[in-house]
Amino acid sequence: MPRPTVLATRPLFEEARRILQEKCQVEYWSEPERIPKEELFARAQDKQGLVCLLTERIDEAFLHAAPHLRIVANVAVGFDNIDVPACTKRGVVATNTPGVLDETTADFAWTLMMAVARRLGEGEALARSGKWTGWDLDQLVGTDVWGKTLGLVGFGRIGRAVARRASGFKMKVLYTDVVHVSEDTEKQLNAEYRDMDTLLAQSDFISVHVPLLPETQGLFTTAKFARMKPTAFFINTARGSVVDEAALVQALETKKIAGAALDVYEKEPVIHPGLNRANVVLAPHLASASLETRTKMACIAATNVRDFFDGKRPPNILNPEVLKTTG
Repeated sequence: MPRPTVLATRPLFEEARRILQEKCQVEYWSEPERIPKEELFARAQDKQGLVCLLTERIDEAFLHAAPHLRIVANVAVGFDNIDVPACTKRGVVATNTPGVLDETTADFAWTLMMAVARRLGEGEALARSGKWTGWDLDQLVGTDVWGKTLGLVGFGRIGRAVARRASGFKMKVLYTDVVHVSEDTEKQLNAEYRDMDTLLAQSDFISVHVPLLPETQGLFTTAKFARMKPTAFFINTARGSVVDEAALVQALETKKIAGAALDVYEKEPVIHPGLNRANVVLAPHLASASLETRTKMACIAATNVRDFFDGKRPPNILNPEVLKTTG
């Protein structure tokens, strides 16, 4: 019996390749640049499986170009690049990689917070420039993190992981979310619920941890930034599109807030030119980029594909109703 054919839009890590190759015949896109849309469509035309990244848009047009496709495995927790209803309509299973990057992303949110508070980007640039003349009393003075108030917008797994780390800095932790966590969880994490406006007004650092949904698209507007302290810092490791970047630039230019640290962007990989300023730390979507975590993500995606073609339910299926209709 012929092995199922799968296209992977990146070479993946060796451990993930081994999992896929247990059951499938796999073709890898290995060029340094992202796979062009036309090439993706052409290569997927005869494939039964796809392992893809957030950078590939899996929509009606793609699904039409890949009539034999049976499963899409996203190497990411978020899946806003996948039109899940369109997949369901065509009987295509969609999967993601949840629960694997919570701690790594929380680490990176803290990396950004510390970097922007202590002006690390400016300091590194000075140290590398050859123009540093030595220690001075008021040179690149920043802001303490210890003892400040941390506001978390979104209090799921990642938001709570960020909160756990705050205890070591004796921070007051506020959170806002559509769901209140239990009193026990609040006590464990030393966190207090606030509505959005109150959280924005009271926090010294605002860190975003919401998924990209219709109700969170463009969540941070001019009005939201206006409610923040002029000494506050804004950190985003969630999705770029939850922020109106023009509004953020305006808030920075008018000193409505003190600075920002960003890992994701509204029109990624394009970054608003107004964000190229000294009080903004910019990272190229690195929050999950530890070798351990990215390897686990690739392995989970590979396992989803292998298990599906082995007749099992993929561990991280987004549209289980497809299995009911396909047997």
